[in-house]
Amino acid sequence: MKLRMLVLGVVIAGVCGCSGSGGDPSPADNSKDRQEILTHWAENIIIPSYDNFDVKFDIMISKSVEFTDLPTNESLAAFRSAWVDAYAEWQKVELFEFGPADRYTVRNFFNIYPADVAGIAANIADPLANLELPSSYSRQGFPALDYLINGVSADDDGIVAYYTTGEDAAESLAYLKKLTDRMNMLITNVITEWNGSYKDTFISSTGLDIGSSMGIVVNAYVLNYERYVRSGKFGIPAGIVGGVSGTAYPDKVEAYYKKDISKLLAATAQGATFGFFNGVDVSTGTDGPSFKSYLDALGAKDSATGTLLSEIINDQFTTINSKLGLLSENFYQEVQTNNQAMKDVYTEMQKAVRLLKVDMTSAMSITITYTDNDGD
Repeated sequence: MKLRMLVLGVVIAGVCGCSGSGGDPSPADNSKDRQEILTHWAENIIIPSYDNFDVKFDIMISKSVEFTDLPTNESLAAFRSAWVDAYAEWQKVELFEFGPADRYTVRNFFNIYPADVAGIAANIADPLANLELPSSYSRQGFPALDYLINGVSADDDGIVAYYTTGEDAAESLAYLKKLTDRMNMLITNVITEWNGSYKDTFISSTGLDIGSSMGIVVNAYVLNYERYVRSGKFGIPAGIVGGVSGTAYPDKVEAYYKKDISKLLAATAQGATFGFFNGVDVSTGTDGPSFKSYLDALGAKDSATGTLLSEIINDQFTTINSKLGLLSENFYQEVQTNNQAMKDVYTEMQKAVRLLKVDMTSAMSITITYTDNDGD
């Protein structure tokens, strides 16, 4: 769904602003306007979102320690519950893969799936296994924990036995601790930098060039939605992206071993994407400076209908939410028994990708710097 033509009208206090050098379409005093957006993002969305994730993650770490100290059915259930909460909260910060998160490539170490079971076994057998290599991405993070606390046996008794009487019980417990320690180190680095000098660096970079904060946020936001929400959670398992066309891949769903949370994770990621577009303050739940407000200030509209681009995008997000709501909690079953519904969500998400990647970036004069082989 592409707008026939974007109409850009810039009106501030009834005065038309002129474009700056380099084709900058921003309103008059544009640097101040973008700084307001960047400040709101940093102080009211990004940092609070990381803080909220850190709370859930710390609980998961605590429960993981209780489990590794004494593996029982009770400590396993508590660890698993905290893992679900932290994994869901992760969906709200995964879209911030820029700045510190990009520097530490946190997503690669936190949420590349499906888990490499053979690789995990090899790493358990080798205490010196290097977790920094690209080949190790799918051997750690939330997907690896999914396998280790949900998939090593068919039931909880078997999982506990794996860690108590199994041949590699001690090594497996040590690997669990190694994974959670590494995740903790990485996310601590990211949060520390955001609460340190990076926040001011981020807010002060008010241009529209490739290296500007607005430029990197737009690219990270659209990339995350296109590649990791649309394709990762829907297109790949449904057999639309990659693999053999028309063949569903239920083994590639997110949280494959805890199958009944796949919709929770996808819906949370979709909600975070929707909320960030509208600048929803994490603490108050109210809209603030955002992509939406910026597009509205630019007067970006469909020339045929006069409808604001931001309204078209929000309507599309609403349509996606409606389609997503029709799915069952278990995407592993869904792609096998109701795959058309998964494809329907993907189709609507693809429309949103085009609106964001083509129409929004065009209106904002932002260059997309990543590539994706999907024809957009």
